[in-house]
Amino acid sequence: MDAFEIYPTRKVNCLDCVARRVLDLSVGFILLCLSAPIWLLAALAVRIETKGNPFFVQTRIGVGGRPFRIVKLRGMYIDARTRFPELYDYARFGGLDFHFHYKEDPRLTRVGSFIRRTSIDELPNFINVLRGDMALVGPRPEVPDVLKLYGDYLAPYVSVKPGITCLSKVTGRDRLTKRETIELDLAYIRDGSLRLDVIILWKTFKSVLLRQDVFHRKASDVAPPKQPYGQIPE
Repeated sequence: MDAFEIYPTRKVNCLDCVARRVLDLSVGFILLCLSAPIWLLAALAVRIETKGNPFFVQTRIGVGGRPFRIVKLRGMYIDARTRFPELYDYARFGGLDFHFHYKEDPRLTRVGSFIRRTSIDELPNFINVLRGDMALVGPRPEVPDVLKLYGDYLAPYVSVKPGITCLSKVTGRDRLTKRETIELDLAYIRDGSLRLDVIILWKTFKSVLLRQDVFHRKASDVAPPKQPYGQIPE
C-alpha cells in the first residue's frame, strides 16, 4: 500500500460512535446478504464480457490517512490506465474544479457502464463496512493520487471514517465538481449526526432507484487546463 501521512481523527461522543457502529454492522450485514445475488451475477457478467478478475481491489485512504483495500466490481477495461493515461492525470485540471465521472467514459465496458449507473459496482463495499474500514455514511474514500490535490481540505476530510454513501452523493452526485463534493462532505463532517445518517441512507436508496444525477460530461469534453496546478486558496 502507498505510504500516507497519518492525521488526527475527529473526536466524537462515545455513545454516538457505538450507535453508528451497531448501525453499520447490522444494516451492513443485512444489505450484504440481500445484495449478494445481484453483485455476484454482475461479477459473472463482467467476467463474461472481459478477461480478468471481475472484482477491483484498490488502495484508498481511510480515517486518519491510513490506507486500506477497497473492494468493488470492475467496470473498466483491465488495461484502462495504460490505454487512457491522460484520464488519470488529475493534476492537469489545475485544481479541484473538475468532474470525476463522465457520461461516455471510454474506460468503461458495456456492463461496467450499467453497474456504474446503478451503483451495483459499489455493493461489495459492504465487505469493507463489516471489516471496519468504512461506514455506511461518510465521505467517499479517495485514491491517493487525487487526495494529494486536496491541500487544506485534506486533514478534515480524513478525520472521519469514509462511507459507502455521503451527503454529496444525495445532493448532486456526478453533477458536482470535485471541489463542490469536498465542501459538502466537510459540511457533513462538521454537522453530522446519527439522524442525518438515516436521512442520507434513505435518500441514497431513492436516488439509486431513480438514477438521479449520474454522470455529467463526456470525457472528450474535458479540455486541459490553461494554467499550471496551484495550491487551493484559503
